[in-house]
Amino acid sequence: MKSPIVQSTRGVTLAGGGPFSGRDLKLALARAPLPVAADGGADRLLRLGVMPEAVIGDMDSLSVGARAEIPVSRQHLVPEQMTTDFDKALRSIEAPLVLALGFAGARLDHGLAAFATLIARVERRCILIGPKDLAFAAPPRLELELSPGEPLSLFPLAEVTGRSEGLEWPIGGITFAPNGMIGTSNRVTAGRVVLEFDARGMLVILPRRRLDAAIRALQSAPLSPGQPAPSPARPAARGG
Repeated sequence: MKSPIVQSTRGVTLAGGGPFSGRDLKLALARAPLPVAADGGADRLLRLGVMPEAVIGDMDSLSVGARAEIPVSRQHLVPEQMTTDFDKALRSIEAPLVLALGFAGARLDHGLAAFATLIARVERRCILIGPKDLAFAAPPRLELELSPGEPLSLFPLAEVTGRSEGLEWPIGGITFAPNGMIGTSNRVTAGRVVLEFDARGMLVILPRRRLDAAIRALQSAPLSPGQPAPSPARPAARGG
């Protein structure tokens, strides 16, 4: 197995080529301070005044200007064409947390591919941040600190069953599938929500304002039954 390109004890902000703002980037870097780009995401980082620590991908969308500006030692070519640049980058990062910007994006196919990568790389503890919502792959057990009345959606990318506490519409006894029952637009009824699933394949979608709650829950969740909780990411200094 190849060694990761990026290894960090701190969280990583991973930038894609889709749209995100300077405010989005500030939000992510305050919590995951190491900037990394997937291919053309490096151009967006540079335009916002941030030099990526690494650029990973097939380099088909990285501009000539960015190639010249970014040190060659930070440019990591992954030439295969069987996976997306998001997948190439995410599987090449070893960090306690990855916050992904610019992948929920302008194109539906890119967004769907990113969701599939979240499921395939669930061990990377990655949260995809969109303009209004965030999404991440559900671990076997998850405990979230939320507020009654808030929305919580579950979207299966495979056949999955599970159980819940703290939701208006409990999920126990339901077999979820992308071509069958889905779990969007559920609602929180308690301050603590517990979700358990029998297999990987479920996306959890929350309002973006609940990013910190999602980070806490994901970092304290085991990725397989019986696995101890991981050590949390070293906190970054919060910008004003």
